[in-house]
Amino acid sequence: MNPQQPAPTCFRHPDRPTGLGCTRCGRPACPECLTPAAVGQHCVECVQQGRRDVRPVRSMTGAVQSAAGKPYVTWTLIGLNVLVFAITAIQARNPVQNTASQLFVDWRLIPALVGEGEWWRVVGSGFLHYGPLHLLANMFALYVLGPYCEAALGRARYVSVYLVSLLGGSAAVTLLGNPAVATVGASGAIFGLFGAVAVIMLRTRQNLTQILMLLVLNLIITFAVPGISMLGHLGGLFAGTLAAGGILYLPRWLKAKTPQAAMTIGWVSVAALAVISIAAIAVGAPDFTDLLN
Repeated sequence: MNPQQPAPTCFRHPDRPTGLGCTRCGRPACPECLTPAAVGQHCVECVQQGRRDVRPVRSMTGAVQSAAGKPYVTWTLIGLNVLVFAITAIQARNPVQNTASQLFVDWRLIPALVGEGEWWRVVGSGFLHYGPLHLLANMFALYVLGPYCEAALGRARYVSVYLVSLLGGSAAVTLLGNPAVATVGASGAIFGLFGAVAVIMLRTRQNLTQILMLLVLNLIITFAVPGISMLGHLGGLFAGTLAAGGILYLPRWLKAKTPQAAMTIGWVSVAALAVISIAAIAVGAPDFTDLLN
């Protein structure tokens, strides 16, 4: 009479006899170490290996599609703008007249002060707003445009387009505007997103009628309403459009042979725009000595 063979044990828990096994690799495993699969059940290591082997799904623009699809970057940008506004409102003790805030005074874009070395104003001014209505208008536009750009471009490239648009708006104001006049607001970056959305829709062969009508309407408001920074809006629009074009069209024009090469070309084009914007600010920002002369 043959002695009974001992039951196999789990490959991760040798003290646990089991009659189950992974249908992918065949190793015995206890119920705790198995996960139901489309066919049979897989052990923990095979599940992890399968996740590594799955290629990321990309959109037509080359962005990796997130399973969650949540516009976390857009929410973060809105949160930062609201936080900065709250600080200025608290400092000024008046949410409507928040310009008396020290942070507002320190961050508003005044080209002459940028020329004196206060470069933080170039970016900081893009998170300041004149009162709650100004904030609400810009955040609503960001809420509408941001998630679309974030999904189409991917989070990293979306952030880069936003920041380059902000720099482009500041560059236009610094290079061509009144050096003693203060400018604030996220409008330059928002107009950059208008341009980016138009480029994305053109690249993916969608109907541009609605976005162009919305853009034209905002441009009419820019030119018609006193006190709005026309240069900031146009500079942001120009920079955002070029940045999105560099990401989505330049790799095709240069005949990039691999997705990695296309991504590299896109990043280089955005970086070049950022450098050009910074150079324009450096050239255009006067100092108080120049103004006195």
